[in-house]
Amino acid sequence: MKEQLQRGGQGYRSFIAGKRLFLVFLLALTALAFLLAIALGSSSVPINRVVSTLFGFGDAKEKVIVLNLRLPRAVTAIIAGFGLGIVGCVMQGILRNPLASASTIGVSQGAAFGAAFAIIALGGGLMSAGSSGMQLSVTSPALTTLCAFAGSMLSTLFIVALSRIRRVTAGTMILAGVALGSLFSAGTTLMEYFADDVRVAAVVYWTFGDLGSTFWKDISVMGAVVLAASVYFACNCWNYNAMQGGEDGAKGLGVNTRRVLILGMVVGSLAASVIVSYIGIINFVGLIAPHLVRKFVGTDYRYLLPASGLAGAMLLLFSDTAARMIAAPIVLPIGAITSVLGAPLFLWIIFKGRWKQ
Repeated sequence: MKEQLQRGGQGYRSFIAGKRLFLVFLLALTALAFLLAIALGSSSVPINRVVSTLFGFGDAKEKVIVLNLRLPRAVTAIIAGFGLGIVGCVMQGILRNPLASASTIGVSQGAAFGAAFAIIALGGGLMSAGSSGMQLSVTSPALTTLCAFAGSMLSTLFIVALSRIRRVTAGTMILAGVALGSLFSAGTTLMEYFADDVRVAAVVYWTFGDLGSTFWKDISVMGAVVLAASVYFACNCWNYNAMQGGEDGAKGLGVNTRRVLILGMVVGSLAASVIVSYIGIINFVGLIAPHLVRKFVGTDYRYLLPASGLAGAMLLLFSDTAARMIAAPIVLPIGAITSVLGAPLFLWIIFKGRWKQ
């Protein structure tokens, strides 16, 4: 009996060690993607020179390219990708739906509606002709960001209020989110229909998604919100694990499932709405990242949560690098790249049945 317990303990330690090793592997891949995102572009910089410049030893040209142009963009990709990854992971868990993400509960559509309202009705942005074509010149970026945040939170507050008043199930919350997303999309379309071409172009440009429009002040705000959400999610890992066995089983273990569900939705939507309000619509990152790593780390949220965040960061870094390299010096819309990469991969996962694991 004692030998069996020892063998069982060794097997468990090996099992946990494999998950930790995979996290280290993901962290190394994310670091590599970070260096490649800074090194590659219309003016490439060798990776060794990137590292030297990051430590303050590069020449003037390399400092401009690395520190001023590409470093803020890469840091934005890491923070936004990590945040969207953990939000998608938690939403899929607490709603027990493999298709749950910020876009399926109306957060992204609400942000697009808010940004469209700021640009069209309040004059928060306009298009101007530049040397490389039409460019967005935002007359009031704070106004556009604030309205996008308000629009995204409207969806969350409605769903939370619905759950408090009607005590709906998790599946009903997803359906309500889909309905709200359609409503916001219809509102955005109607505003575009009655707006002039210049403002319509500004709205479309915003919905493309852009990692190059953030400043360090914006990055610090996103970083603080994502960090706070990550800490909250990490403190509730055991609650999320308990909810995987069903609501009744979690209640039997002493988990206040409704409180965990509502707070998880609020915190996750808050983090996603802040990210989307700064960088625009980024599709599939929060949806696909948890599925990419679940096969390797299982459903234990102590490991699934950080793995999903790192996968999201890595996916967004590689997507941004591809967006800048495919048609250089033209930068393609990052939202289109994540959709091109994410949609076939998600279809492959569905056909393989991996989301059931």
